[in-house]
Amino acid sequence: MVAGIAAATVLSAPGTAAAAENTSPARPLVKDLLTGGKACAAGEEARSYVSAPPRLSAVLYDPDRTQVSGEFEVWWTDAEGAEQRRTYTTTAKLSGTTFTLQLPSDITPTTVVSWRVRANDGTAASPWSSEGEGSVCEFVYDDVNPEKATIASPEYPQPEDVFWVDGVGVYGHFTMDSPSDDVVAYTYGFIGGPYGTVRPEQRGGAVTVPFLPLASGPQTLTVRAIDRAGRSSGQSLYYFNVKSGHAPVSHWKLADAVGATSADAESGTDARAGSGVTFGGAAPAGTGLTTTAHLDGGDQAFLTPDAPAVDTGGTFAVGAWVRPERTDRDMAVASQGSDGATLGLRAGDDGPVWSFTVAGQEISGGAPESGEWAHVLGLYDAETGLAQLYVNGYETGTRTQAAPAGTTGAFRIGQGTGVSAWQGDIGDVRAYDRVVVPAEATELARRKPQLLGHWSLETASDGASPEQSGGVPLRLGAGAVIHRGPDNSCLPEIDPDCPVVPYALVGDGHLQLDGETAYAATDAALLDTADSFTIGVVVRLTDPEPAHPMTVLSQAGEHTDAFKVRYEPSTYSWQLVMPEKDEAGAAETVVAQIASPAGADGYGSRLAIVYDDATDRIKLYLDGWTNATATATLPNGWHSSGPLQVGRAHIGDGWGEYLHGDVDEVHAFSGVLSDSSIRQLGGGAEPCLC
Repeated sequence: MVAGIAAATVLSAPGTAAAAENTSPARPLVKDLLTGGKACAAGEEARSYVSAPPRLSAVLYDPDRTQVSGEFEVWWTDAEGAEQRRTYTTTAKLSGTTFTLQLPSDITPTTVVSWRVRANDGTAASPWSSEGEGSVCEFVYDDVNPEKATIASPEYPQPEDVFWVDGVGVYGHFTMDSPSDDVVAYTYGFIGGPYGTVRPEQRGGAVTVPFLPLASGPQTLTVRAIDRAGRSSGQSLYYFNVKSGHAPVSHWKLADAVGATSADAESGTDARAGSGVTFGGAAPAGTGLTTTAHLDGGDQAFLTPDAPAVDTGGTFAVGAWVRPERTDRDMAVASQGSDGATLGLRAGDDGPVWSFTVAGQEISGGAPESGEWAHVLGLYDAETGLAQLYVNGYETGTRTQAAPAGTTGAFRIGQGTGVSAWQGDIGDVRAYDRVVVPAEATELARRKPQLLGHWSLETASDGASPEQSGGVPLRLGAGAVIHRGPDNSCLPEIDPDCPVVPYALVGDGHLQLDGETAYAATDAALLDTADSFTIGVVVRLTDPEPAHPMTVLSQAGEHTDAFKVRYEPSTYSWQLVMPEKDEAGAAETVVAQIASPAGADGYGSRLAIVYDDATDRIKLYLDGWTNATATATLPNGWHSSGPLQVGRAHIGDGWGEYLHGDVDEVHAFSGVLSDSSIRQLGGGAEPCLC
């Protein structure tokens, strides 16, 4: 310790003379010694194991001289049992410098190699680093790779045993085991993930990892064994084929005939209905459901198979389409047993939320709205011990640890312990004995968009441009005309009398608007702006530097527009503007994408707007893409009663923001188009609604 302190004193005050008795270099400190980058250590469990002859390093000090050299001593017992001892001396360097020594390749492998170091200033040598309070450093050079790991899984055997195995949402457990007794880790990876490194409890032991298939199809597990020297085995491959997720163990569509007293089961047991249940109710559009059951919220508002629908002692999930008539009280969508699980709605002090309670532990999220359909699904994963909640296909709330026990209580639709009965509509109730993976949760909640109108704007008759499928036309206001592109009956470059006719934006024609009075509109409201909708348009501004805002599309309520898409020249951007209430001067949610108009000779811009009522999000797309500044939250869309307008918006009690430019390919949908479908808009063909 004295030498160490003296060295520190010299370093902090360069040039200060050391005490006369401190003329030898300082003993190297073990903390400054490294074997191949690993700290100096000795003993069976502590010594280093290396995959190649290592580089040794040490920091050496001389209290009273500027330069020292390093003397490294290395020794081991060779394969014949003879001791080998070697000494290496480095060139001199400044005191406090790191000295290194690369050991040669003839170091005997698989034996303990020891080393130590001391400093020499040319006059005197320090004590060895192993003397006094020091320690010898040890390592083993391992030149043999571990053997490849074997892999086995009881749930997912390889194809030669069982070709297709159940399935998406069902955990498999894969055991990796190398015959080598020095293996300390396994690296593994499945196609598409997860990837990781796992360590056995004891060196040379086996490890088991869980794997949850998220998609069906061929799957491969790749494994390498890693020994304590860091050497890797060859690659082990394990092939297996994953089936699609199996059907729910209990399933009631609740699409039974009016007057029925029980619900037919798609799987599981029929559910008898209380007198507070009425079949033949409305169904959420775009889901494939035809009707649902209405529950009146009273004591007899329930359906039950009079038995458990799923084992709540293991992994399970429960989901349904629901539409509450009220959100001011706690209500149950479905439950099983008093201490099993309850999926439902909780009024909450800060507003209503969807909730899923497992063994007394609740997870909640989302924002229920009276009269609005939602798909809710609660999941408990016994492998992780976590409960999850999905609302409209999106995970919400915070995953919660729970420890449920199996219950013999009957499954009940519309009732639960300690909460009120459901008042509203319920359909498509499902109970699974496996994990419902995220893609499945999204698909269960999916509402296929419905095309409400497609106007290609290529022709007009009696002052109206037809809808492609014979639906409601767009009526042309004063000053609005349909421009037809060239008919190719003659070529101006050949025939000087052939008129030069500009091409249409898309196809054979487009709508021309003069920016003063011209517009087009439907006869009545087209979009239900309180629900999810998508609308797309191709637009080209005539003026590359407009003098004022110009609206492309809008649909009005009683006092203001429910939405409008406009170009705002002051910010050089396309904007989607959505007032939060149908009130004059109401606060507006605005999202934007920066763009400069190309003018009359440009190709135009493809715009699309999306309102997703399930997630309360609005998005503005420009040429098929959106971004963070073009996305915002809009908690409550409201129903607008006015017609769809092309080329103008409400300004006070009148009309304004008239568009000077061309419009083409107007598409309107109920529901939310996917990003890939939105990128197909504006090309003249119908986008895929898949």
